Amino acid sequence: MIRRRPGRVRGALIRLLAGATVGALAGLAVAQAAPSATAAPAGSAVTVSGRGEFKDMKFTVDQTSHLTSQAIKVSWSGGTPTTFAGTWFDTDFVQIMQCWGDDDGSVPGNPGPPRTQCQYGASPTTDRGNWPGNQLDDTRQIFYSADPTNYGQDNRYGAAQPPGVPGEVPFKAVTGETILTNTQNNRFFNHNTTNEIDFARTGAAGTGTEYFEVQTANEAPHLGCGSPVTQNGVTKPRSCWLVIVPQGHLDLDGKPYADHSQVNAGSPVSSTNWQNRIAIPLHFNQVGSNCPLGSDERPTTGSELVADAVTSWQAALCPSGKVYGYTELGEPDARSRLGTDKTFGLGFTTRALGADDGTSAPGGTTTYAPVALSGAVIGFTIERRPKAGAPENIRRQAGTRVESIRLTPRLVAKLLTESYRNSTWGSVLGDKAAHGYGWAKNNPAGLASDPEFIALNPEFADLSVAETPATDTDLLTSLGHSDSARAVWQWILADKEARQFLSGVSDDWGMRVNPYYSTNADLNPSGLAFAPEHVDEYPKSDPWCTVPPGTDAPKDARQCMTDFHPYVDDMHAGALHTRRADTLWKSTWDPLSNPPAYRSPGPQTVGSRFVITVTDAASADRYGLQTAKLRNTAGKFVAPTATALTEAAKSASGKDVAEITPANAKAKGAYPLAQLVYAAARPGWLKADARADYAALLRYAAGAGQVPGADPGRLPEGYAPLSRALRDRTLKAADALLRYKGSPSTDGDSGSGGTSGGQASGGTGDGPGGATSGGASGAGGAAGADGGASATPSAQASYDGGKAVETTAAGNTPADPANPLRYAVPVGAALGAFAGLGAPFAGGSRLRLPLRVPLPGGRTVTVVPAFSLPERLRRRLP
Repeated sequence: MIRRRPGRVRGALIRLLAGATVGALAGLAVAQAAPSATAAPAGSAVTVSGRGEFKDMKFTVDQTSHLTSQAIKVSWSGGTPTTFAGTWFDTDFVQIMQCWGDDDGSVPGNPGPPRTQCQYGASPTTDRGNWPGNQLDDTRQIFYSADPTNYGQDNRYGAAQPPGVPGEVPFKAVTGETILTNTQNNRFFNHNTTNEIDFARTGAAGTGTEYFEVQTANEAPHLGCGSPVTQNGVTKPRSCWLVIVPQGHLDLDGKPYADHSQVNAGSPVSSTNWQNRIAIPLHFNQVGSNCPLGSDERPTTGSELVADAVTSWQAALCPSGKVYGYTELGEPDARSRLGTDKTFGLGFTTRALGADDGTSAPGGTTTYAPVALSGAVIGFTIERRPKAGAPENIRRQAGTRVESIRLTPRLVAKLLTESYRNSTWGSVLGDKAAHGYGWAKNNPAGLASDPEFIALNPEFADLSVAETPATDTDLLTSLGHSDSARAVWQWILADKEARQFLSGVSDDWGMRVNPYYSTNADLNPSGLAFAPEHVDEYPKSDPWCTVPPGTDAPKDARQCMTDFHPYVDDMHAGALHTRRADTLWKSTWDPLSNPPAYRSPGPQTVGSRFVITVTDAASADRYGLQTAKLRNTAGKFVAPTATALTEAAKSASGKDVAEITPANAKAKGAYPLAQLVYAAARPGWLKADARADYAALLRYAAGAGQVPGADPGRLPEGYAPLSRALRDRTLKAADALLRYKGSPSTDGDSGSGGTSGGQASGGTGDGPGGATSGGASGAGGAAGADGGASATPSAQASYDGGKAVETTAAGNTPADPANPLRYAVPVGAALGAFAGLGAPFAGGSRLRLPLRVPLPGGRTVTVVPAFSLPERLRRRLP
């Protein structure tokens, strides 16, 4: 929060922001929503065999129903190892795409879509020097032949082209619009937005695995997957297809390819290759509104950690007449609003009101109820690229995915403090360091070459990583304040080695901290000590700026640390971009653009991808990320499994809200970044019908909402079911909301006491200020949900929570760059901003950033992001 003195500039700015908000809300009328990802239901996995040359191959997809914007695992066996023509894929690889439409009848026994309705062919149009394709096997280009004799030839398209000039297989969108030419970079999808997998490698054992990003109508409206379709009076979500095209080592005549100096395969959407395609139906949760348009809505706001759970629960509660909106907001901001805004409703937090520095608990009653157990994770996509001379066992794994890494608090501190040599890109060139950056000269270039990391992960001694700002020199982190960021810093501070590193003590191999993050004021160039014990964000404190080496950009086209290491909007976005292997760094200078500017090269090249992020367990599971094992206080490396989350929850302690702190999670099997999320409400500010509605939500969360599963309404992967003791406290808190007898007009202003949620053995009871405690210490292990909880309140609700413009079956996800609807909010915001300059809508003495516009029934759009100032400047703000 930034305080500003009253004045004309402040007033104009606030009017601009208010106008932007109004405009953005108007734009939201065209926004859609996507459901939350959940575990694969029993029987959802599908295995299909290949045909012809590929008859011995079996392809398995781990989830084919209840799909949303997420990743699914595609694996295969019985193949022949991939070979290469130089750096190009040559023979025996797999290509995967997503398609829409009805069976085209081209492959009897394996129904599938027309090849014109598949999202494929958006390989790079420039900078293809390191790209492993030849612009035929990775595009829609084909050569016409009435009687094809080679793969890649086509007996339908390209007939009008001169001999030797390729034609193109058209792309037809679900709207009926057809792209006939320039399909490689068309208006529907391109290299930055497509989910196609051009090259998937089959390993030495004849097996392979890929995680495929499934896109809904939100991310790919031209496919329309999950959008409601009405036939014969019945409305269902549109199903789509996963299509796998294996490429082999035999040509169309059954003989091996003769020329291995080039790629022979040709486009997978050619009529010849399409004969070998394997199609698997994909069934989606509905995108859009399952609750009636115009339904009244109870607002809920807060922690991103609970987002996937709450948006799943919405679907089960909607048919009972209960519509609960959810707006993602950083926990510190949520606590601030909950304690001061009487219209706030229900908030989600991991800490009690008054727990933040410089704050105190408000008077009156605050009711807390545990609803979810999850945590922050370090997720990654890393592929093996053996060094020259690597052992045979390493070379045989080339291009395969690293499934697990070990990280210590000090290693994560090195990443977050931009201490690797290549993090401050261009500050060290050869044996010369820029002024003030001598500290970086002898530091490892990145994580993969750090001796500390290699000692814990020995295989990296034989792997080659291009250590740049786009790979292993930093973590992809979210913008803004959050309890997850605080937990990461608290975990770092609980470790002696990490504390010493931050203070300026070199590690055992001589690596030094970036002095702008030193907790020793004498070493910090700002003159102030970095104070991570008070930090709940990921600051980029180093002021380094330069023209990136090798870009040929002009001297005034400098990039700074937020350019080299861009923020993402939230942890969900971090997981998505890590799955895509896209760090968002605009590293290529384009002198031909108007005006000349840096642009993104797009996702990293297959076979050498390396991206790491701080995300949440649910988002990591949603997008199929691998997650690091982190060293806990007991010195053990622990993965974020449900068992490890539950073990950590046993250590929760504190008044009103029992917190899991990394220092106190001392059990050997405890995951150090586990967090308990609480629903919090101020019953004195709620009417009786609102309290009854929120009590219904709590009862559902403590009952059916704790049953893991894929069906809407269940607990998604990435969460551990709450223990019986914690669920009992949630039910008591729900009862407390219903029984509350205070005066809505006075409670919270007078400091009057409230009701108690009860106390269990080893737990906490009433807190000061009349808090209804739902937290506990020693909360016990994981347990299944009892079946007695009901989603229906005991009293008939009469809503006063505002009209929902649109609600969804199970929430929504952040806007994808592929979605043209993303322009609705910013365009509306811009128009509103101009209007705001001429109309003083707003007053007050403070401006809160980030300015977020809620999407009814789901997440939010950030209209104006928070400015992440260096710690030394934030301390000087009034």
